[in-house]
Amino acid sequence: MISIKLKFRPSAIRGGKGTLFYQMIYKRTVRRIKSRYRIYNSEWDKETEQIIIPQLVSFRYKELSSIAMNVYWELQRFEKVVHELEQAGTSSLKIDEVVEKFVHNQELVESVFSFIHTQVQHKKQLGKIRSSETYQATLNSFMRFRRGVDLSFEMIDSDLMELYEADLRNRGLSRNTTSFYMRILRTNYRLAIEKGLTSDRRPFKHVYCGIDKTLKRSISLIDIKKIKDLNLSTSPVWDFARDMFLFSFCTRGMSFVDMAYLKKKDLQNGYLTYRRKKTGQLLTIEWTEQMQNILDKYEANATQYLLPIILREDGNERRQYQNQMMKINRYLKRIATSINLSIPLSLYYSRHSWATIARGKDIPLSVISEALGHDSESTTQIYLDSIKSSEVDKANKEILKEL
Repeated sequence: MISIKLKFRPSAIRGGKGTLFYQMIYKRTVRRIKSRYRIYNSEWDKETEQIIIPQLVSFRYKELSSIAMNVYWELQRFEKVVHELEQAGTSSLKIDEVVEKFVHNQELVESVFSFIHTQVQHKKQLGKIRSSETYQATLNSFMRFRRGVDLSFEMIDSDLMELYEADLRNRGLSRNTTSFYMRILRTNYRLAIEKGLTSDRRPFKHVYCGIDKTLKRSISLIDIKKIKDLNLSTSPVWDFARDMFLFSFCTRGMSFVDMAYLKKKDLQNGYLTYRRKKTGQLLTIEWTEQMQNILDKYEANATQYLLPIILREDGNERRQYQNQMMKINRYLKRIATSINLSIPLSLYYSRHSWATIARGKDIPLSVISEALGHDSESTTQIYLDSIKSSEVDKANKEILKEL
């Protein structure tokens, strides 16, 4: 019978990390397979030949626990290799054959880190930049939790996901944020199942993957008028932040990414026509006096873009948009404080505010849904095909005439 044990080769350098390796023995023949895991000499128990797992409070706890779990699964995979060879009817197993198959199987198993990284690149190739960024953020978070120790999808189980969720909560993240990471991991896990990389072990059954109701993110029309009437002539950066907030509100809560990428050619014959970055839906908005007044305050830039958000076409357009968004949101919070608004005002408030104010004027939910470009809500989608753009523009005029 072939046996395999985890062994440790101490580091010759004082204070350095030694190497964990697998030792296979069959009919007095010995083979050693170096693993990718390294630990300190003091973290190996010579008598029991096991990794020493420190107390939970130790900064090494997570990494050593991850390594121990990975080793366990790799030893399980070795037993599976031996079993498969025996089932194949091999009369006399050769240790080199087992070693070769074990190493080959290790190379075939796509790791979780590399799999998600591939999905990040795939999203970028499809032009889904925002999705690629959320996937990358999730990968960074999970790698931080794992202390950089990779794993296979077979190693993901409910215990691991519960530990990850607890780690996220201990770092002060809200339930919606932890759920955000869990949902992206779940999406990648399901894709791995489709590709045959693992069977469904239902690892997300005990963690939260829903969406909690968030705090109200809208302000009244009175407050928006206060923001509009502020004299910010001595502070151009505050003035610009205010104008971008108002432009978003005037355009029915247009998202900032869509504002940033509006092109001059999108404005024709008194109408602004663009596709939402998030959904690809084509929207048309009647151009109003309020929108023109904001545009007239700024010199036309040399780029193809309508608003002075992206100022250089040098391949860093997305970074420019993101930097502008952070600055604007920072100044909007200061503007809110100046008019005694006790909320962390941001660009996102313009979208929620428009919808809330529209609803308060008894504008049909279906019209609001069309105005916001909601094409993923099944409860309103059935109405969208019959709504004319003029009805939405009429709704917008009802709101803007009081601004």
